[in-house]
Amino acid sequence: MTRVGQFLFFFVFISLQGFSQQKYWVLFKDKDLNASAAISETCKENRRAIGVAEIQITDYPVNKKYINGLKSNGIFAINESRWLNGISSYLTYSQIQYIKSLPFVQEIIPIEGKLIITKTNLDKPHLKAEDDLRVDYVMKQIGIEGFLQAGLNGKGITIGVIDAGYYGVSDSPALGHLFTEQRILGIRDYINPKKTNHFDERETSSDFHGTEVLTAITGKSQDEKLILGLATQARFYLARTDTGGREFRGEEDNWVSAMEWMDSLGVRLINTSLGYAKGFSNAKEDYKPDQMNGNTSIIARAAKIATEEKGIVVVVSAGNEGGDRDWRIISTPADAEGTIAVGATNETGLKMGYSSVGPDFLEYLKPNVACYSLYGTSLAAPVITGFVACMLQANPKLTNKEIKNYLQKSSSLYPFGNNFLGYGIPNAAKALDLIRSQTKEPLESRNITRTLSIPENESQAEIAVKEGEVVTVFYKKTPYLVLSQDAQRVKRNSIVLKRNSKVKHTTVVTTEEVIEVIWL
Repeated sequence: MTRVGQFLFFFVFISLQGFSQQKYWVLFKDKDLNASAAISETCKENRRAIGVAEIQITDYPVNKKYINGLKSNGIFAINESRWLNGISSYLTYSQIQYIKSLPFVQEIIPIEGKLIITKTNLDKPHLKAEDDLRVDYVMKQIGIEGFLQAGLNGKGITIGVIDAGYYGVSDSPALGHLFTEQRILGIRDYINPKKTNHFDERETSSDFHGTEVLTAITGKSQDEKLILGLATQARFYLARTDTGGREFRGEEDNWVSAMEWMDSLGVRLINTSLGYAKGFSNAKEDYKPDQMNGNTSIIARAAKIATEEKGIVVVVSAGNEGGDRDWRIISTPADAEGTIAVGATNETGLKMGYSSVGPDFLEYLKPNVACYSLYGTSLAAPVITGFVACMLQANPKLTNKEIKNYLQKSSSLYPFGNNFLGYGIPNAAKALDLIRSQTKEPLESRNITRTLSIPENESQAEIAVKEGEVVTVFYKKTPYLVLSQDAQRVKRNSIVLKRNSKVKHTTVVTTEEVIEVIWL
């Protein structure tokens, strides 16, 4: 054999070896509807309470005949998905060709992608309130006093958390109540199913990420003088679906399986700080920015089932690709319309540079809301999850669509949302006002808004604002798409906006009102 021939043989051999390690979805065409639906009585009760169909076709298990038929040919299921009606499996080239010939197979889709989880840090300063209750800045930003005064703390609400590991949870002073009050109802490790020590055994440097997320949802000190999360009395199901370094080599089949497990148990609120963007082992199979459309990725399809069919509130980080010029936009499943995608702000209410923006090709607004986080949108999302838990405690019969609607309406930019922050920063008192007084529109505690139309012959707009106040300004080329943002300290009791040919709308946010300037 010539050297060229040897090289080609070696190249093909290595390529096929790498190809054989690829994981795929194998999706089927139909189901055995004579099987029993794989959901709990709690799940059925919750669905009845919010008017969702008690049993759905996506609740029936994958047809065992199909699974066993593949198994007899050396094709083994790693995860089974009722929602997607299929299995995940490692396949060789020849196995793919065989599966394609089977009459009951609908589709074969590659899985392996990159999940991005931001680096976080628990050593953050806490602000001290007058009553000696210490809270993170974000707790003050979203108006924690609204929930505290109403006695809301997530009691009676079960939250699912899907993350990368929970190392140190049992040793964290801020999470001690989860054990003394037995608030962790169950945990599954999809990376290492045989693992029994979920909190004290560390496999990678990233195993603490879920611990930080939990702290942002439910953390507090033993004397309750320090509150780090809103849902201090919630219960939890935990799932570990990913592992790795700062940028996790993730597997979406684990994520889908965790979602289905939590749904079957009756969990109505799920937090996930994971998101797919790019990173397939074969670059040709990477997700592309224009595929962040809520329908293309498997993980978005699953999120769509969760929100539209199951009635689950899915809170997800918007992504940390805002500074990546090759990407910038939200990752999936934040692109799924029914999810609550959460961006990150700084202390003045402007978008953090890393926080991903909503793409210009979506017909709906993303992200949905935002809040303060120095350490990534993965710590902004759990703040909103705790917020939603308090809303559900206030009215357990709220549907996920109502939750999303009230959450957005309570936010600082509503109704002038944009693709930087969605509708802005939610407010606890306003959200409760909406829940309790849905028919009164508007109420005093909701946003005061006005619109100013500037004629073509006028080169500027002057807006009266109290001197010394810091206002945030968003300059937009359409009602939703932001070109730039800034914060201004008011001098001489007004701010002056100059006309710019590229700017068609400008949103000005003061402490008293939200003003939309339209440049005619």
